[in-house]
Amino acid sequence: MAQDIHPAAIEHLPAFITEPGQTDYLFVVVVIFLIVTILVIGNLYFQLHAVPERLAHRTSKVQMEIVAVLALISLFTHNHLFWIAGLLLAFVHIPDFSTPLYSIAESLGKLSGRKVRMELDGEPEEEIAPPPADVNLKNTHGNEGV
Repeated sequence: MAQDIHPAAIEHLPAFITEPGQTDYLFVVVVIFLIVTILVIGNLYFQLHAVPERLAHRTSKVQMEIVAVLALISLFTHNHLFWIAGLLLAFVHIPDFSTPLYSIAESLGKLSGRKVRMELDGEPEEEIAPPPADVNLKNTHGNEGV
C-alpha cells in the first residue's frame, strides 16, 4: 500500500524524489560520476605533469635527472616555474663535451708516450703502451728525430 502524500506536497512529484527508506538512485549516480571524474582529471593532471620527464628520456642521463628533480619540486611545491624550467630544459639539446675531451686526453697521452688508462662511461679501456724507444719518428718535413 502506497504511503499517503504529505498535504503540503504537490500532486506529481519528480522521479528522483524517493519514498522514505528507499534507495536514492540520483545520489548514487552523482557519487559514482564524481569519483570517476576526479580519477580521470587526476590521471590527466599527472600525465601532463610527466611530459618534461618523458621528453628528457631522449637526452643525456644528467639532463634527464635534472628535469625529473625539477618536475618533482614543482609537484610538491605547486610552483609552476620549476615545471616550465624542466620543460624548457627537456627541449634543449645540451651538447656532449666530455667525449671530445676524453679523446683529446687520450691522443695527448699517446703522443707523450705515457701509459694512459682512460675510463669512458665507467668502462675501463686497455692500457696504451708508449711507443718503443728505438723507433725513429719522422716529422712533417721528412727529417729524422724525435
